[in-house]
Amino acid sequence: MLGRLAACAPYGFGASSLGNLYAEMSDASAHEAVDAAWSLGVRYFDTAPYYGFGLSERRLGDALRRHDRDDYILSTKAGRLLIPAEPAAERGGFRSPMPFTDQFDYSYDGVMRSFEASLHRLGLSRIDILLIHDLGAATHGESHSFHFSEAVRGGFRALEELRAQGLVSAIGLGVNEVDICAESMAHADFDLFLIAGRFTLLDQSASAFFDSCRARGVGVIAAGVFNSGILAGGGSISYDYAPASESVLRRAEAIENVCRGFGVPLPAAALQFSASHAGVTLPLLGVRDAREVAAAHKHAAVQIPSALWQTLQELGLIQSAHLAPLIRATAQQNVEEWTNG
Repeated sequence: MLGRLAACAPYGFGASSLGNLYAEMSDASAHEAVDAAWSLGVRYFDTAPYYGFGLSERRLGDALRRHDRDDYILSTKAGRLLIPAEPAAERGGFRSPMPFTDQFDYSYDGVMRSFEASLHRLGLSRIDILLIHDLGAATHGESHSFHFSEAVRGGFRALEELRAQGLVSAIGLGVNEVDICAESMAHADFDLFLIAGRFTLLDQSASAFFDSCRARGVGVIAAGVFNSGILAGGGSISYDYAPASESVLRRAEAIENVCRGFGVPLPAAALQFSASHAGVTLPLLGVRDAREVAAAHKHAAVQIPSALWQTLQELGLIQSAHLAPLIRATAQQNVEEWTNG
């Protein structure tokens, strides 16, 4: 599975936007975004019941159903059950969501029910990767111990049973925190982790854990490479789903100024930096429409000079430990261009 995942494309398609995250979109626009990604070779798609409270799964399944099921990898998540609710204009940052609310449930039965419900919403024959969603102290605060214990006693066991029965091919966590991944490895045999925002130009806190995953043969999907917007360019000041602090804004501005000096778009540097760690199997981007899909492909192909990375390191904007792989990647790009004429 990890080999197939790594070969999917320069990045995977994160489908939170298909759930109307922050802005409403039409079914047609959602399908066009998936079609655009497919036409450019993207073959990994990630969603979750929480995204639009079922809307993202429905739209993604509808868009993918026309393709041979063996031609792509699909992941979704468990840990929340959707409960019928009154229609709302907005819920959890999702505009015009499906008429449901969510309830955390990391139990064995909760994960099994979530898996079955996702298959129904997707309308597809199988799910390749199933991830426990948003487990961790930063998400649950004082309730973390209860939810983690519930996952250890039940949810993790459900994942392993689904994999043993061949109903999914790989299991893991889909979270924004590193510590919960390291802690969970003692309780289940995970194949990979999807971790958002913890190895970026602004936050390299997951680096040591990614090294550990590589040593153990555990995959890593690096999501949130733009830290929820601030590294995507275009003037966004959103950092980790909230307005950025003054210190983060200053650091992001300094990084962008360095990129501008080398004629490199900030999102190109952000994407390639997150993909550069040897432990990263594939980066994952949240893309909203065909235009963003095309831009992502351009950013993945930008040749970034070694001097840009060295300048960021000299200014203390990235850690020196991450410089060597970036320079090796640049050298490889130069060799390939020379070889290809």
